[in-house]
Amino acid sequence: MADTSKSNLLHEALSKAPQATLMFWLVKICATTVGETGGDALSMTLKLGYLTATLIFLGYFVVALGLQLKAHRYHPFPYWFLVVATTTVGTTTSDFFDRSLHFGYPLSSAILLTAVVAVLIAWKLTTGAIRADKITSRRDEIFYWLTILVSNTLGTALGDFTSDTLPDLMVKLTHAPAGSWDIWGFELGAVLFAALIAVVAILHFAKALPQAVLFWAAYVLTRPLGATLGDTLTKPHVQGGFNLDRLGASAVIVVAMVVLILLSPKLRRPASFETAAARPPQEHEGG
Repeated sequence: MADTSKSNLLHEALSKAPQATLMFWLVKICATTVGETGGDALSMTLKLGYLTATLIFLGYFVVALGLQLKAHRYHPFPYWFLVVATTTVGTTTSDFFDRSLHFGYPLSSAILLTAVVAVLIAWKLTTGAIRADKITSRRDEIFYWLTILVSNTLGTALGDFTSDTLPDLMVKLTHAPAGSWDIWGFELGAVLFAALIAVVAILHFAKALPQAVLFWAAYVLTRPLGATLGDTLTKPHVQGGFNLDRLGASAVIVVAMVVLILLSPKLRRPASFETAAARPPQEHEGG
């Protein structure tokens, strides 16, 4: 039992990802929300267009990825800087697929879901296991961020898809006049994804499925939750939003992220590295 506890502390100290605590998920939802508002701020508010905004955020993503890869273990700034980068890239990339290339939400969601599953299968076949919050090798780290990038893009498409389709479904279920549920699309999407995340949480505590599978299910679902929350904050009143300024809303959410990180010891700093002093020599990652 002591050896297991020591091993867990060792992995936590060496990991380049934080533990998936409740505070982690709250910060993750903030990050996905700011990805939606920030992505829309560049593409819509500043009128740069989806392609230009995507290219800008890809540059931001490359810089953030470089900072994260240089780190030897988890540090809050490069880690969350990169998480936000994946959400902004995901927002503008999904919008580019849906609105510029006219793929549509169903096709985009199907393609991206297939991509997420393909990445996870490749991760399993390459390393022998799919990880969640104990990322200690370079190969796991590459698959970890690739999965996050694709899942955040998928989450954007899912959020937009449900916000568009749920009002029509509610009209059929309630026999209401056509269009009467349209202004509730984003709120309905947020409720749906919050409910699905609650189901994942129940399965987690019941240990009904592998924890890594539930982690990535939650990761995918928190993205459309953040997307629908972001749209609720910034879309016009006629579309069911609060019509807040996108740049201002993004700044407030970033401040909230920083506060939550500072309030959580496990997020603002990694476990003591002294627990790793007696670690055995690492195996060669290419072997």
